[in-house]
Amino acid sequence: MIALVSAGCGGGDDVDLDDPAGSGDPDGSNLDQDDPDGQGGTLVAAISAQPDQFDPHKTQAYASFQILENVYDTLVVPDAEGEFQPSLATEWTTSEDGLTWTFTLRDGVTFHDGSAFDSADVVYSFNRIIDEQLANAYRFASVADIQATDPRTVTITLSTPTPALLDNIGGFKGMSIIPEGAAEATDLATTAIGTGPFTLEDAGAGGVTLARYDDYWGDPAIVDGVEFQYVSEPAAALTALRSGDVHWTDNVPPQDIEGLEDDEEVELGVTPSVDYWYLAMNEARPPFDNRDFRRGVAFGIDRDEVTEAARFGAATTNQSAIPEQSLWYHEYAPFEHDPDQATDLIGANSTASPQPMGLMVTDEYPETVQAAQVIQAQLAEVGVEVGIEQETFATWLDRQAAGDYDAFLLGWLGNLDPFGFYHAQHVCEGTSNFQGYCNPEVDDLLTQAAAETDQDARKALYDQAAELIVDDVSYLYLYNPDVVQAWAPGLEGYEIRPDKAINFETVRLPE
Repeated sequence: MIALVSAGCGGGDDVDLDDPAGSGDPDGSNLDQDDPDGQGGTLVAAISAQPDQFDPHKTQAYASFQILENVYDTLVVPDAEGEFQPSLATEWTTSEDGLTWTFTLRDGVTFHDGSAFDSADVVYSFNRIIDEQLANAYRFASVADIQATDPRTVTITLSTPTPALLDNIGGFKGMSIIPEGAAEATDLATTAIGTGPFTLEDAGAGGVTLARYDDYWGDPAIVDGVEFQYVSEPAAALTALRSGDVHWTDNVPPQDIEGLEDDEEVELGVTPSVDYWYLAMNEARPPFDNRDFRRGVAFGIDRDEVTEAARFGAATTNQSAIPEQSLWYHEYAPFEHDPDQATDLIGANSTASPQPMGLMVTDEYPETVQAAQVIQAQLAEVGVEVGIEQETFATWLDRQAAGDYDAFLLGWLGNLDPFGFYHAQHVCEGTSNFQGYCNPEVDDLLTQAAAETDQDARKALYDQAAELIVDDVSYLYLYNPDVVQAWAPGLEGYEIRPDKAINFETVRLPE
């Protein structure tokens, strides 16, 4: 999922450390367990933040997608290696000129409201994103037409070749298929009508409950349902896992990772991710509109110290977006920590001494707070007085969208193709270009790269664009984190993934 780490409508609930999941069952004895054959039961998962809504086309919140991953389907879906596999489409063909893609749809699929899935639902879903200019409309920039050729066939006609098309329409659940007319008939912010293995049963201040959809087109889920609990404090989530109050969490204290490797009460999963975390400065406000000032900030930050404080070694520092295990990785690191150069650039391009800078973070992602504290100390040494502004994530999102900030810390999750790493964030009119960056040369390179079908030539274009983005400090990249998740010993069928997609339909609870 190219998903902004965007999460909820408020902070996580207070947690009783004796009963972290809020189950009223401190010893975990009332957790639903599976039957002797390992079937059924309710999986309890602790996540750090609340979803902001459940409309897959409008949310950009990772906390929402953690839930929607199990409720909705896309035409195609990436596997754990990032290769696209059939989902609601069983096969697809591409014309010789690369401009016509034909998708054959799966037969016998029903939505959770009982209605039958067909090509009209696909056309409706994609046109909704395009016509309403929703956050992911940029993914259809090269799409000239979408037609329901017949009930089982959808044809997408392009204006230019688009090698990232499968990623654009299936890389994450923001491109989910909803029933024709659903947005007009239903409040999709509070309900969900998908075709996935679970239905959305209940959502409230304490969590979200899913139930197995027995008419799912694939193999039915093993568990009866999934209960997501909001536990914002990592230590509390780990306590809940150890005590048996939850079965799974991705909210693991980074400082505990090494010790958990030999912990018999916890099964630990760690894998390199396709995510990046970064600092962005608001270029609509001076002095952050000055490239040399931003470069001064970049020289003033020691990424190794920031990464260690935020992730305790479970990350790799990087000055560009794409992690080194990707074939799209480009090694480029012009901003080694240099306090003297930072002081010179900041002093020469700021009228205030020290220069104040508000840095917006959220405790629903504690690593942003920890990183900000280190950055605050580092920049104080080079003439920038950082004020850490800690918000609920709902407020954080509102302020980001309104441009009401000096700078913020956050991350992008689940990127697969370089289009997702760079395009919407850095083209002048990009839907996620909240920092207000604009460089026509970058626009030209990214536009060329999006249509280039030769992989080597395409990579060269993205490498050039990445260097300009880094040089201009559109984003000040910090690190690529590892995916770290933990679950109860004996829980079977869960696969940790670099894109952080969380799929629970194959999970079997411990006996």
